[in-house]
Amino acid sequence: MRGYYTYPEGKGTAKGTARLARPPRIAVVTQGVKLGDETRGYTRFRFLAELLVRAGFDVDLITSTFQHWDKAQRDTMRDCYKGLPYKIRFIEEPGYTRNLDLKRINSHRVFARNLRQYLEGRFLDDPGAYDLIYFEIPPNDMARVCAEVAANHKMPAVVDVNDLWPEAMRMAIDVPVLSDVVFSPFARDAHKVYNLIDAAVGTSDEYANRPAADRSKPYLKRTVYVGNDLKAFDVGAHGCAGDVVKPEGEVWLTYAGTLGASYDLATLVRASVIMQRDMPRLRVKVLGDGPERASLEQLAAELHAPVDFVGYAPYDLMAAYLCASDATINSLVKSAPQSIVTKIGDYLAAGIPLVNTGSSPEFRAKVETDGFGVNVEAEDPQALATAVIGLLGNPQRCQLMGARARAVAQEQFDQPNSYQAIVELIRELAD
Repeated sequence: MRGYYTYPEGKGTAKGTARLARPPRIAVVTQGVKLGDETRGYTRFRFLAELLVRAGFDVDLITSTFQHWDKAQRDTMRDCYKGLPYKIRFIEEPGYTRNLDLKRINSHRVFARNLRQYLEGRFLDDPGAYDLIYFEIPPNDMARVCAEVAANHKMPAVVDVNDLWPEAMRMAIDVPVLSDVVFSPFARDAHKVYNLIDAAVGTSDEYANRPAADRSKPYLKRTVYVGNDLKAFDVGAHGCAGDVVKPEGEVWLTYAGTLGASYDLATLVRASVIMQRDMPRLRVKVLGDGPERASLEQLAAELHAPVDFVGYAPYDLMAAYLCASDATINSLVKSAPQSIVTKIGDYLAAGIPLVNTGSSPEFRAKVETDGFGVNVEAEDPQALATAVIGLLGNPQRCQLMGARARAVAQEQFDQPNSYQAIVELIRELAD
């Protein structure tokens, strides 16, 4: 049985016309995307597909039958996946239950194999099936398939670097020699991808520059933050404002995101106990879920910490929580490889100060230069507590930082504006 499914053509299709008389055909490939009425997932590639269609491109959004965040197979026949301005092509993937285990590695391998079958089948039917392929890394094996198919059919390949594998994996498994052996296939695939691409889009400068570590030949590069749709954020926050009740006099410090090994929530829990001595009405709101949640809840209970684990919150509710808060926190361990994480656009959109414990030189410099928050040394509860107490004890400073945060969100993180740089890069290469 075929490892992929296709649906009726969306707008912009021009079957049977000469290659030069039709819109450029773009394949946007991602294993992780929020589609239709799904409640969890990233919107970066869906939004880009919509933007490309509006710019006159014929777009296939190629993704998995497996929904990573729900850890469940999609019912690919649902109406919400049909009749869109772009075409969705579903590639079969068996799925997995944990974010880091052998079953996930095998699932990605099957997806990559089925993706190669689909892409080569398209070119066998039509040598002009696509004019450019835009794909994410990670997953590394999926990215390698895209880069190799593009090279075989002499079309431009653009990689969207939104995380670093195997670097990020070492946060969970870092055993001398063994980790090198286990992660070598990821490093090999990344090396191959970075040597085949024509351009790279990074979710930070560090990520956009990453291919240069594996190649000497120059390539086009752009930095486009993951960001968000500021209008959608505002509408969601307003619509759910009544669902978020903040008692008079309480002070909220809020984290939103994954509860995983890279994100230093344990230090935040410990620091909250220290902060409470000066701010007795403090509540730390933790929005999200992940493998560390149970241990964090146990730690908070043992310390009697003023921390509320809200759990996963739909986007609109999360936006309302952020807007009701006094400050947000980007909490990372010292060795975390992340540079500018997905939630930064939402943090800034809330128009409140940001406390950053991430060690990325790029983001720490941005916090200082753009003036929307404060940097704190990672994994130091006392330093974090001191910084937060000093910040929230200065309302005028908070107001100025909040205004800068909102301005930076509008200027640099609002997808309808910032993603135009990707559209223009694709136009340049596709033409």
